[in-house]
Amino acid sequence: MSLRRLPVYLLLDCSSSMKGQPIEQVKQGLRALLDDLSAEPMAIETVYLSVITFHNTAQQMIPLTELMEFKAPQIQANGATALGAALRLLMDCLEKEVRKNTQEQKGDWKPLVFLMTDGMPTDAWENAADELKKQNIANLIAFAAGSNALVANLKRMTETVLKSEELSPGALKAFFQWMSQSILRTGVQVSEMPVDLPPPPPQIQIVP
Repeated sequence: MSLRRLPVYLLLDCSSSMKGQPIEQVKQGLRALLDDLSAEPMAIETVYLSVITFHNTAQQMIPLTELMEFKAPQIQANGATALGAALRLLMDCLEKEVRKNTQEQKGDWKPLVFLMTDGMPTDAWENAADELKKQNIANLIAFAAGSNALVANLKRMTETVLKSEELSPGALKAFFQWMSQSILRTGVQVSEMPVDLPPPPPQIQIVP
């Protein structure tokens, strides 16, 4: 019998406003996330990672991959903020990649999705956001990085929204560290209940 996996999807805004230091921090954050998770036997056994980036379009840079096989993708910042395309792609990937429960065996744990964006969507995203919330097929955690990201948009798709006032290296680094703690904590006490998230770092607030 195969082990139940904990699928983790990262949806990363790679629009042109992320150019320079922000996108470098995202790359460093990804590497640190891998290091943190790879040091934990539980994560090595259960965590599977996927990366979806969005700018003018959305693409799945890395399909759902076991931790030890995962290589951080080469990401660059340019273009617009196709959030709607990213959400639709995410739903397709969840449908195709996440194992369902069958009579023979339990499927995967409920996926964790971390969405990070620093700006306003530039495509039609509302229907995709509503559909994602309605399906309730993943625990979605959204991060509004900086003052240009609208919290109200993110609240439309999930109750769990974090925010930092500035798009600073410290805040981005802190978000990735918090993400690895969240994944590890979820993996230890995985259930179908709402995830029990660790308290965020000082640069980041949870939006009530």
